[in-house]
Amino acid sequence: MSCKATEVVLGKSLAALAIENDVLACAILLDKGADIYRLIYKPKNIDVMWKAPWGIKESARGFDSTVDSQTAWLEAYAGGWQLLFPNGGFANTYKGASLSYHGEASMKAWNHEILTATPAAIEVKLSVRLSRSPYSIERWMRLEAGSPVLYLRERISNHAGEAMDCMWSHHPAFGAPFLSENCVIDTDARALLTDDAYIGAANPLALGETHQWPLAGDIDLTRLPPPDQPRDLLAYLTDFRSGWYGITNTDIGVGIGFSWDVSLFPYAWFWQELNSSPGFPFYKRSYVIAIEPASSIPGHGLSAVMEKTGSHLTLQPGESRELELNAVFYESNTGLQHIDAAGNVSLK
Repeated sequence: MSCKATEVVLGKSLAALAIENDVLACAILLDKGADIYRLIYKPKNIDVMWKAPWGIKESARGFDSTVDSQTAWLEAYAGGWQLLFPNGGFANTYKGASLSYHGEASMKAWNHEILTATPAAIEVKLSVRLSRSPYSIERWMRLEAGSPVLYLRERISNHAGEAMDCMWSHHPAFGAPFLSENCVIDTDARALLTDDAYIGAANPLALGETHQWPLAGDIDLTRLPPPDQPRDLLAYLTDFRSGWYGITNTDIGVGIGFSWDVSLFPYAWFWQELNSSPGFPFYKRSYVIAIEPASSIPGHGLSAVMEKTGSHLTLQPGESRELELNAVFYESNTGLQHIDAAGNVSLK
């Protein structure tokens, strides 16, 4: 199997792009945010991305029935891995614009271009221009033959004649059959900040506290409870040495890891929804976690970030910022020691 890219349709109408090499396969939703909907490790034939039980919403089929951006986002959330930009969390107003829940970028259709297509490598460029905020986004994704690494490079650019503030994060969510109580989480973060407002239905963490990773009181957050023990929480990993984490299923011997530039993304949102939350949209039927490299905290929207922590990004007129982030598969029954900036893994 050489590297290749194929335009495909998911469901009955959703344009997508499939890229793959002999080790991994990735499906990107072009019609919805350039979401990474599938990320498959071929040797074990396992997709690590969570799939929402309500399925994929196809914009060409049916009508939206809500003007609430949070409900609209969650209805369209099919699982997988999103880009959250220029807002993360609750809708709010900034410079006269209503910034929608989790940002405009994850709800737009993106353009694509295949830059390299050889047996040795495939590289694609994805791009979008936002409508409500004066930004463009470009993303380059690359696979190389024989490599378990998905290389991602992303650039945001401010086209306004004034300075603009924003939040920028990646939201990969992991689910069954990969995710289970046999999973262990490793990271070089040294602290965990609990959210100061998220109460939840079965949240074991007190609000607004700082813990030394991996313990929060007597809870070891490197491990997950089984599906019959509900838990939901929101917190933030911080004080990273270099910026990486890995989730290893010690039973099946497969893991997925991420490494990124911690100078641009000094945090990772730490979200768990483990068959806990009643009502829309989860209805106590979703076993999913996300560990989300991020520029800013908390996940309450840009206005709250500017008020509470000042951890937002500010881009001057014409300024761009660029991020490199790698996702890598590995085989282990024990977990990770380290992932470097190039995606090279050291096992325990």
